[in-house]
Amino acid sequence: MNDLRVLFMGTPDFALTSCKAVYEHCNLVGVVTQPDRPKGRGGKMAAPPVKEFAVAHDLPYWQPALLKDGAFLPVLEETKPDLIVVAAYGRILPEYILNYPRYGCINVHGSLLPKYRGAAPIQRAVINGEAETGVTIMKMAKGMDTGDIILMKKTPISTEDTAGTLFDRLAVIGAEALLEAIGQLINGTAVFTPQDDTLATYAPMLDKAEAAVNFSRSANEIRNLIMGMNPSPGAFLNCGDYRLKLHEAVLGEASKLPAGTISSISAEGISVACGDGRSVLIKTIQKQGKNKTDAYSYACGAKLAVGEYLK
Repeated sequence: MNDLRVLFMGTPDFALTSCKAVYEHCNLVGVVTQPDRPKGRGGKMAAPPVKEFAVAHDLPYWQPALLKDGAFLPVLEETKPDLIVVAAYGRILPEYILNYPRYGCINVHGSLLPKYRGAAPIQRAVINGEAETGVTIMKMAKGMDTGDIILMKKTPISTEDTAGTLFDRLAVIGAEALLEAIGQLINGTAVFTPQDDTLATYAPMLDKAEAAVNFSRSANEIRNLIMGMNPSPGAFLNCGDYRLKLHEAVLGEASKLPAGTISSISAEGISVACGDGRSVLIKTIQKQGKNKTDAYSYACGAKLAVGEYLK
């Protein structure tokens, strides 16, 4: 495996763990990642985590604006990869790239395919209240996450999981599964299982508007939304001239109060009545322009009271 020439394509932290695994166990001939983007309130340009890793380890890297019409062919001819590994790169690869390496291109995808094809599989699994998810290693094909499955690894989604904790866990599981799949490719034992397209579901990129909390929905839906939008973009309430982000929540007690009304305030958090006669207990909260804090401290500072609307 150490002699296998691998070109890695990935961008965010989720991809970084797999990139490190390839670096440690294969001949990583270069890294391809998205261009630098503005980040934070100041809009300062920031490099993707995978690029930062490449720079720190003196690896060649590319940040192409275009891949189509053979634009990336010079890089392929320079690096001559036996295998291309893709993890959360953020673009669909043209066929000339898919067909170039002798072992093809394989993808580390954060769902149990064919469920949750697309850009936001981890967040969508939490938002939709799935009991489990996992990582799929697949042989890439034309189309979005449609290739044959090489192997899968599963993990349960607990009530304490946010999208962020799940990202971290799946990144580790994905790197382990990736190395196992590469071993199978090299020794010829890999089994390629076609996906059942009739079972496919999709996980489109998150829209910030989806993160708005509507307490007329069920307590379970609201809890899942809050946890699935954590850490980004963050579930929120619009409170007049400022925004209130809700970072963590659990299911609360039954409540006959109108939806959106505070039903209790305690050291555990702020309970808010929901549309199904239950409440959701907000545990962590953040007022726009302020640091994140526990909900009880926020309630005390904002002088909230039972029977009021959360604000």
